[in-house]
Amino acid sequence: MGLKSKQIDSRERTRRAALNALKRARRAAERTGTCLSEWEGEFLGSVEKRVEQYGRAFRDPEKGQAGASLSLRQTVKLKEIGAKANGKEKPRGLVRR
Repeated sequence: MGLKSKQIDSRERTRRAALNALKRARRAAERTGTCLSEWEGEFLGSVEKRVEQYGRAFRDPEKGQAGASLSLRQTVKLKEIGAKANGKEKPRGLVRR
């Protein structure tokens, strides 16, 4: 297996992981009957669409890791939506040191 095919496999894995996380958050909200705000529903839909189309949901490399499909802030917001859907307290964001 060449280096290029390993990179493609890695990108595909991160893309699939991002799509699965988005779908998990949406399903958790539906299953528990949690009403997502209009903005949260739009956010999940638009991010999912961009990940499916481009393989990642952000353009600026300073907003996330090079191989990531979601930016740091998108990841935090996705975790917040998942916590809301599961009836848990809003998770803390990224801690800066």
